[in-house]
Amino acid sequence: MDRTTRLLIAEDQGMMRSALATLLDLEDDLTVVAQVARGDEVVAAVEQVRPDVCLLDIELPGRSGLDVIGDVVRAVPSCAVVIVTTFGRPGYLRRALQAGARAFLVKDDPVEDLAAAIRRVLAGEIVVDPQLAARTLGASPNPLSERERQVLTASADGATIADVAARLHLSPSTVRNYLSAAIGKTDTRNRAEAYRRARDQGWL
Repeated sequence: MDRTTRLLIAEDQGMMRSALATLLDLEDDLTVVAQVARGDEVVAAVEQVRPDVCLLDIELPGRSGLDVIGDVVRAVPSCAVVIVTTFGRPGYLRRALQAGARAFLVKDDPVEDLAAAIRRVLAGEIVVDPQLAARTLGASPNPLSERERQVLTASADGATIADVAARLHLSPSTVRNYLSAAIGKTDTRNRAEAYRRARDQGWL
């Protein structure tokens, strides 16, 4: 390559973030120029350092990595988003690619594979963990609407209907309707089961 590829790492686990940065910096053509620990810090950091690649975890405090992808792509269109996560769920893969991610990899892979994937992405490829890609082909698409996902997530901590309604600025009857629809679409018996199934499928 003509120049060093600039990387930003968004990962909430300090030890993992540091190890990843150290190992990637050992590659002659890769340089880590920024690290963040929170999802709500990613876009500002990307705008500030303008990396070539943003390595993004999904489970981040402040804001989910999946929710950040679109904003990163809009803020710095030249920045390729690579998801690196423990949670290899078909629903997550679909959402990530739809939002504009260029790669979806799991943390079990060796760092050499990650470095190779970064180079492939910069060459214009879409890179997906092959086992996850195979599972995704046979998985059900996300049946939930955006509002149904919001209501399920808001009720995950055992909040009452009134609490959820207040959080989302909806009426209690509207919350009940969304929860009922979500329970039906997930083929479960109650909202707790609906949340668990939706989370396990990567629909939230």
